[in-house]
Amino acid sequence: MFTVFRWVVLILFSTATVALAVYGLHLYALLYLFRRRASRRRRDQGELMAAYHRGRSPEHYPVVTSQIPVYNEADVVRRVIDHVAQMDYPPGRHEVQVLDDSTDLTCRLIDDAIEEWRSRGVDIKVARRSNRQGYKAGALANGLGQARGEFVAVFDADFVPPRDFLRKAVPLLAADDGLACIQGRWEHLNRNQSWLTSAQAMGIDGHFAIEQGARAWNGLMMNFNGTAGVWRRAAIDDPSVGGWSGDTLTEDLDLSYRAQLAGWRLDYCLDMPCPAELPPTIAALKSQQRRWAQGSIQVACKLLPRIWCSRSTLGAKLEASLHLTHYSVALWMLMLAIVARPLLLVLDGGRVFATQWFVGAWVVILLSAIAPSLTYTYARYSLDGYWMGWRTIPSMLILGCGLCASNALAVLRGLWRRGGEFVRTPKSGSDGRTARHSSYSVAQSHLWVVEILLGLYSVASFLVYFRAEQRAFSLFLLIYAVGFLVVGWMSRPQRPSAPAAMQQTVFQPSSSTAPTGA
Repeated sequence: MFTVFRWVVLILFSTATVALAVYGLHLYALLYLFRRRASRRRRDQGELMAAYHRGRSPEHYPVVTSQIPVYNEADVVRRVIDHVAQMDYPPGRHEVQVLDDSTDLTCRLIDDAIEEWRSRGVDIKVARRSNRQGYKAGALANGLGQARGEFVAVFDADFVPPRDFLRKAVPLLAADDGLACIQGRWEHLNRNQSWLTSAQAMGIDGHFAIEQGARAWNGLMMNFNGTAGVWRRAAIDDPSVGGWSGDTLTEDLDLSYRAQLAGWRLDYCLDMPCPAELPPTIAALKSQQRRWAQGSIQVACKLLPRIWCSRSTLGAKLEASLHLTHYSVALWMLMLAIVARPLLLVLDGGRVFATQWFVGAWVVILLSAIAPSLTYTYARYSLDGYWMGWRTIPSMLILGCGLCASNALAVLRGLWRRGGEFVRTPKSGSDGRTARHSSYSVAQSHLWVVEILLGLYSVASFLVYFRAEQRAFSLFLLIYAVGFLVVGWMSRPQRPSAPAAMQQTVFQPSSSTAPTGA
């Protein structure tokens, strides 16, 4: 029996180690791919934008429809409508659609905003449905049927698009008939609000400052991120693509890959920033991460067979596989935390720790573990020109370890469940200068108890490794322990704060209060 147990532990440990090593090396590869193409692509895109606008008359600009999908977003809806309505684009060539599935005060705020902007001559309207069938994907498809734009921009309710966003995006799409979508870069309104938002910002910067450019500029498949991007309507309507679909929780990722499998291409512009609010609480962040994790695995199950049967290169197929299954890292991290303690038992109390096999395994884990830190630190450098991002690394590591239990469960749900309810992430409307509380809450679960127990288990494992004089290895378990305990404690049920946004008065139209752009 002990022999079977030993082999099970060794197989689990080896599987987790190899998997984490693969995803870690994948990040190094993306960093290399980004660096070799970034300067030239950014220069070419800038020149194309300038050339497109030179001498072009307003009537020769394509019509763009900006869609704002909304579901109960009273804290932020007025802000996004104001910014989209004020975009710098030729009069008569920009249509704004508010796709409203709301059931609360948000409806009245939208109606008031639309009435004001219509009085100013803006082409803006609201589209409402009798049900939420298909959730966000259903709302986007419904709006598309009523849109008049050749190009379709999408902005989630918590985003604050700058005035020149369309003037940057349209030339890139107009210059290439085979381009289905151009994705912009997310910026962060409340990066410095707390250690939680700082850690999130660093991780997201890694995706947008490294990963998206590496994929787009090297002939690999990339994804539309659901917002802050512009689509060519013909690509969405293409019968071989199939349009928006709500059979996964990440309709953006799903449409992106189906479009590329149909022969369209996606591109990315690092110099198209669009600020947004990061989830300010651990509950809101967990809700967002669960949706992303479950949805990406659903898309992997749905499309990976088609990807591997396609005519894409082997490199593109491998990259797509790693991209779509990236959230499985949470499962391997959780597995490693659980098997660390029994691993010490099956290795004769640590007497074989000095073997080349075990030392080699931990070296692989170390190289994999520092890959995100190195990549995301460089991402901050590529954006800001300084190396101070390393200060946020401990927070990011703690948060990543602490979230792995929640995300691992979402990965497993993605393997077995199709579709599901699109649970929007509550936002507060914070701009980073003042702390605000969201009017909405997230459904509570008992997972925080499991996370606390995992934290205590990791503390015990840390002490065992430390006493066995395997102190270098025990550092990983200490990070797990702190991560589980911090995230579990922050996730415990708490008395909800006063719904400030619900108590606010309805906005009264005033020309002096409308923002002028991000």
